[in-house]
Amino acid sequence: MQGVSVNRGAAVQEGLTLYTTGDKPSAYLIDAEGNVVHEWSRPFSTVWSPGKGDLQQPQPDSHVYFRHAHAFPNGDLLAIYEGVGDTPYGYGMVKLNRDSEVLWSYFGRTHHQFSVAPDGKIYALTHAFMDDQTDRLGHLHNPRLEDFLVVLSPEGEELEKFRLVTALMDSRYRHMLYTVSGFALGDPLHANSVKYIDADLARNFAPGKEGQILMSFREATGLAILDPATGEITWATRGPWLGQHDPDILPNGNILLFDNYGNFSDTAGVSRVLEFDPVTMNIVWRYQGSDETPLESRIRSDQQRLPNGNTLITESNGGRIIEVNRAGETVWEYVNPVRGGPNGDLIPIISWSERLPDTYFDPAIADSASTAETTPNRRKSL
Repeated sequence: MQGVSVNRGAAVQEGLTLYTTGDKPSAYLIDAEGNVVHEWSRPFSTVWSPGKGDLQQPQPDSHVYFRHAHAFPNGDLLAIYEGVGDTPYGYGMVKLNRDSEVLWSYFGRTHHQFSVAPDGKIYALTHAFMDDQTDRLGHLHNPRLEDFLVVLSPEGEELEKFRLVTALMDSRYRHMLYTVSGFALGDPLHANSVKYIDADLARNFAPGKEGQILMSFREATGLAILDPATGEITWATRGPWLGQHDPDILPNGNILLFDNYGNFSDTAGVSRVLEFDPVTMNIVWRYQGSDETPLESRIRSDQQRLPNGNTLITESNGGRIIEVNRAGETVWEYVNPVRGGPNGDLIPIISWSERLPDTYFDPAIADSASTAETTPNRRKSL
């Protein structure tokens, strides 16, 4: 068990870190010392029942976890359930209050990520097996797993749904579907990220406009923007990455993403984090670990550029979160303290993480958070 293993004090971006883990459907809010300020947790079996959605026989609760979460200032939490060892593995979404009581649930096979717009609408990924055959899709497997973008109301009601394979096929970027590798013809896009482009992000982001959605297609090795007003993919690109996750639009208009397989340098790990200009496609910053501290996560993972210029990185398969400065020095590290397996030497993934400012939560929430115990990993409810 480790928890926080590196903490360089003033060099660390202030705030609380929210993360989800692969050992159970829980989201944890921790301070810089690793103290658990708050935990949200809800077993899938207490939310789902037969007849809800198209899920017939879910995995047991021990194999269902939170993949991604979003905390609201009042302590409510949105979270995605995924089932380990199942296909489709997306199980649905739940909204909990600060006491982990269910406010609403949606069982449309949500997976990977979602994004909450300023008006409260939720943009999420779902997937389903499709078996229609057309000349344009003849090279794909039948049936195949396809991805959809759904728009939910703040109350969890489905408002719109876009079939992403069709949208890409109807665009001028359809070549991405014809160059998918042979092993991915049964899951040709594998969408793994969705980001709403708000007014602030659109200001310097040349490829997209306010209200559009930036997505990542892992198997097509591409990023794409869909306009929900028309259902059209208006922009797409590929770059020097492989198996990428979590493209973030930065205030300067660049994109920051986790490149899972593209590190071919001499450092030990296969992964890296890239910042690139989407107009020129020039890489302007990268972090790729070192021989002593390799960065390697072949699936999942994400990153976040922090206000002080540091970058928070989730190395999912390593079960750790690190904060690095522009020079690539680690100023903060958190290793999942949970252990499992017959010898207690297995570490669960960390699915996703985010640093929230100290002022993010409503005053009553923040006041109780500031009184958390100082003993590492001691819980105190918000």
